[in-house]
Amino acid sequence: MIHHLFAIMLAVALDCWLGDPHWFPHPVRGMGALIAYFDRHFNRGRGRRLKGIFTVASLCLIIYAISFFLVYTSYRITTGLGIVIEAFLIFTTIATKSLKEAAWHVLVPLEQGDVEKARKELSMIVGRDTENLDEREIVRACVETVAENTSDGITAPLFYALLGGAPLALAYRAVNTCDSMLGYKNDTYRDFGWASARLDDVFNYIPARLTAIVMVLVSRERRIRHCLKLLMRDAHKHPSPNSGWGEAAMAALLGVQLGGTNTYKGVVSHRPNIGDPLHQLRKEHIRQSVNVMIRTVFAFIVLLWIGGIIIEFTVSWG
Repeated sequence: MIHHLFAIMLAVALDCWLGDPHWFPHPVRGMGALIAYFDRHFNRGRGRRLKGIFTVASLCLIIYAISFFLVYTSYRITTGLGIVIEAFLIFTTIATKSLKEAAWHVLVPLEQGDVEKARKELSMIVGRDTENLDEREIVRACVETVAENTSDGITAPLFYALLGGAPLALAYRAVNTCDSMLGYKNDTYRDFGWASARLDDVFNYIPARLTAIVMVLVSRERRIRHCLKLLMRDAHKHPSPNSGWGEAAMAALLGVQLGGTNTYKGVVSHRPNIGDPLHQLRKEHIRQSVNVMIRTVFAFIVLLWIGGIIIEFTVSWG
């Protein structure tokens, strides 16, 4: 457990320093290629739901086995090497710097009055159609993405890194990648992506709730009780059982209203409103959402250390 904690700290430091450089052969790209292979060869004919279960199970087993072998072998050589290798693998599962930069790439054009460029940058990080979004809708989409990905892209893999080291963190990332590629409710993926979507819901159930609560508790707002009340009121409004928690916490902290009408490949989707519209959405809220994300991540790491030390001492005492 203590080794996992040191590896987590080193992984976060690497992420804050390097982010996701384009030259780096990121494991998620390999996962995506493998998922695409399964999609091409199995997403056809009968029994698509069973084939989808086989796909996500196979990917998780492959990723877990490879990473477990690397970590186990490195720890057998020396503890120091084991921590370094594990930290590097955990680093590939988180995206603190990348999420911050993605939000900045939307914010800067807005501050320069270049709405068209902001739409283009936003399209790189969201699934909704961005061609006709005005400034307010661009800000809403960006804030919602930062809120949701604080858990999906950072705290959730760190949570599983504490519980099971780099292999479990990478298994989580494999499930999350499967869901992002296959978990659509359309004719193509309704059955084949069913297992990926359900397993992703299970994996994110605890981290999403922990992250949202931490997000509120470490905020600079003095209305913590009010924000927690709004969180509990609105978190369940989102179609996803987990995404609503981050969005509800962020909306409460910023005093804005998220949700509304989105369009995905021309198909209109109406989402319930989350939060109270104390303030109109403005481009400044993108910067504020990033600040909330950063505070939440570092507070979450402190929480992991506290939990990890308690578990370590409890096991040792037992």
